[in-house]
Amino acid sequence: MSGEAVRIDGDVLRLPGGAAVRFMRTLRLPETGTHPLPPGLGQFPVRRIADHADTVPEQWRARGGVMLPVYLREAMWLSFSGTAEPAALQVGVGKVCAVSGEPWSDRLSRDPQNYLVLPRQPWLDGINSGKGTVRQFVAVPLGLGATVEGQVTGEEVWGGVQLQSFQLTGPKLAEWREAERRRARASRRMTAMGGYGAAMPMAAAPPPAPGAASAAAAMGLGVGGSMRQEVYEDDRPLSDWAEEPAGRVFVHLVTPPEWRRITGEAPPPSPVDREAYTSAGLPWFDYYDQDAADLAPTDTLEAVKPVGDWLGDDHEPWQPPAPHQVQHLGDAPGKPVQDGDW
Repeated sequence: MSGEAVRIDGDVLRLPGGAAVRFMRTLRLPETGTHPLPPGLGQFPVRRIADHADTVPEQWRARGGVMLPVYLREAMWLSFSGTAEPAALQVGVGKVCAVSGEPWSDRLSRDPQNYLVLPRQPWLDGINSGKGTVRQFVAVPLGLGATVEGQVTGEEVWGGVQLQSFQLTGPKLAEWREAERRRARASRRMTAMGGYGAAMPMAAAPPPAPGAASAAAAMGLGVGGSMRQEVYEDDRPLSDWAEEPAGRVFVHLVTPPEWRRITGEAPPPSPVDREAYTSAGLPWFDYYDQDAADLAPTDTLEAVKPVGDWLGDDHEPWQPPAPHQVQHLGDAPGKPVQDGDW
């Protein structure tokens, strides 16, 4: 692993090699049907475990990393906007790969693929559980068997979210950087000559998409409703990526009362009501990349059941968005985060 460290920039996790990860609050989808990508409703606050060593469980101190507060059955998605250079990012939910359903690994694999390719993958809203669809990440406590970890492994030991990034090999990274420099020079020449770059304003960034003292406080991720989202297949050979990870981080999920006790900070307000959001005419999203191939789901992740099978029916009102509300998108400094033993 490289000598660089994971850092928090505001509430953005920055992994060595330039991968940026934001944890986004969002609306929880119904567990039946397939839906557009729900909106981002602000970022979860993220804090270093090392800054609260006196108030977190000993096990958390050993694992290091960071923590964020989530409500029971609250949904989240991961945004990768701001990723600076190509990266292969592994995402674990209770140390089960959210892409392949395989156990956590310190190596990249293509059979099945156990990582996302950044920045091509703009976000991830859930586990890769269907052709062109994912099932939404939803927070649940450990001990019920409702987490992805519990359903896949039969145990709930880890909880939380695990991230690990790999950079391109030295020659491939140099090749990519040179191609980017050539592209930038060509763009500047086009602008100076009054080409399309001068005639058209810069496009705005797309709106956000979808997309303690006791171990009992630990939370993990189960799954909720299904949404239209592709997990993209890597079009590079595996040999383009470094064999060793550049950095990794364990993300602990904390209940709001425990967040207040551990940090002394007020947790975020409770999740937004879905019916009120949709009734206000606010946007939902669809995203499509015509040059990318969707990664087929594995049997393991297709078989994961939604949290409603454990916690009961979801009685929150649901009003589907009107067609005009669905927007089609497409074609740092700070103290190091301390890693630990996990």
